[in-house]
Order: sequence, then C-alpha cells, then structure tokens
Amino acid sequence: MLDSSRNKRTDSVSRVIKASSQAIYQAFINPEALVSWLPPKGMSGHIDLFDPREGGTYRVTLTYETDHSNPNPGKTSGNTDVAQGKFLELVPDKRIVQSVKFDSEDPSFSGEMTQKWLLEPISEGTKVTIVCENVPEGIRKEDHHTGLMSTLENLAIFTER
Repeated sequence: MLDSSRNKRTDSVSRVIKASSQAIYQAFINPEALVSWLPPKGMSGHIDLFDPREGGTYRVTLTYETDHSNPNPGKTSGNTDVAQGKFLELVPDKRIVQSVKFDSEDPSFSGEMTQKWLLEPISEGTKVTIVCENVPEGIRKEDHHTGLMSTLENLAIFTER
C-alpha cells in the first residue's frame, strides 16, 4: 500500500490574461465554454457531468487527438484521461477550489489532487494562478507545467476575443 502522505508535491503556474475576472470565472463555470478551452494542446474534451456549485461534482474525459498505438502509462485508456472532481469552493470572480480524482489502474497516476484557480484583477486584466496540491507522483513536473500553461493559453485566447 502506498503512503499517500509522502505525495505532497505542489505545482503552480500563472499568466496575465487581458480579460476581466468576471469573464474568466464565467468561462470556467459554463460547461460549453470550459470544454472549449480546458483541454491542453493536442487533446479534446467532453463534459460527462457538470454541477458548478459548492459540493457539486463533475466528470470530464480528455482525449488525445493523435493516435496512440501503445497505451500511455497512467492513462484511463490508451488515448483518454478521465477526471472526476468536486467543487470545494466557488467565490465568484475570485477563486475556484476543487478536488480532482484521476481514473487510472497505475497507483502513481491515481489519487486526489486539490486544484485552486486564483483570479486577481490587475490593471492589464487578470492574473490567473493555478495551484495544484498533492500532484500524483507519476505526472512528470515538466509535463504538468506544459499542460497547465497550454490550458492558460487556451483560456486567454477564449476570453480575450
């Protein structure tokens, strides 16, 4: 049995987005908007369940757009990642806190991560910071950083139009 207390890695990224914190918050709690910008580059998404309220849950399936003949370690299946989450805190235009559980048979990729989205209004728009706590050890820090930055880039493109 793995000792989950050992897995305490925290990853964090930030980006200034030229949009209001209200626009960014709305892009997050609207499932049609969310699925258009959340998947990192090279992936598409599908919202299976979405209840944006404190205590509400969601389930999202991310699919790789390229064919992966060899199954990817840690993935739910050869070309998909399924995440189930629960909204722990929703503070309009300021903060979204959620717990995220990954479906994987590989224990190094499964587990529960806390993800915080912090929205800070600044003169140029909004500084968006994502803080991920208790990141599963199988997720390489570099890959996680790249994916999170890609998601922030997508959010900027979506909200800055």
